[in-house]
Amino acid sequence: MADVTLHADERIDQLYSQDIQIIQSSQVFAFSLDAVLLGDFAQVAKGVKSQIVDLCAGNGAVGLFASAKTQGHITAVEIQPRLADMAQRSVVLNDLTQQMTVLNEDLLEITRQLPKDSVDTVLCNPPYFKDRPQSVKSPNPHLAIARHELSANLDQILAVTSDLLKMNGKAYFVHRPERLDDLFSTMATNRLAPKRIRFVHPKAQREANMVLIEMIKDGKRNGVRIMPPLVVYRDDGEYGEEVHTLLYGKHK
Repeated sequence: MADVTLHADERIDQLYSQDIQIIQSSQVFAFSLDAVLLGDFAQVAKGVKSQIVDLCAGNGAVGLFASAKTQGHITAVEIQPRLADMAQRSVVLNDLTQQMTVLNEDLLEITRQLPKDSVDTVLCNPPYFKDRPQSVKSPNPHLAIARHELSANLDQILAVTSDLLKMNGKAYFVHRPERLDDLFSTMATNRLAPKRIRFVHPKAQREANMVLIEMIKDGKRNGVRIMPPLVVYRDDGEYGEEVHTLLYGKHK
């Protein structure tokens, strides 16, 4: 691992199952389980000429988690300068500068730099909540933008996803189940068809609070598969075996 400079409020966290280290800050942004689950769920293009784009990249967690799955190039797109800087230093920290690029750009303008119809795989952990007048938002602007659709909404993000993808290119999103109707209608508008869906439940008897979706550009309709559910916690409050393995690796 390379040496990097940390700000006073930053720390280095490790995803032990992959030996990936990520610069985090509770004052600005820290990845959570949804990023780990998305990185695992995504079947990114593997070839050395593959182009993978991580939209709404935050501190780069999803792209970093996916880096071991591909020989292709990963471009992380993040609008907030502080988060893009954290992502860039994490790329250096993990010796991935040859494989991963961080762009501090507005994703709505990204096709000025990344050609349309040129990307094999898009990854995205977008803001989950609509920007409504009555929405309670964090007073911390970094967290507010990460959680609410302030800089880009779902319609815009899926439109950019479709623009970037080649025909039959795939995108992987993590979102909230209550937004599925929005997701399906907007995907259809943007030539994206759902292919695999996996619901994530905090405990076995609880409703799902996350959903992982694989979509394909210009794919055949009515081919969606519902995967077995993922349960995060056992009844005793400990991580279930699958999540524990994703975070810490297999038990010795």
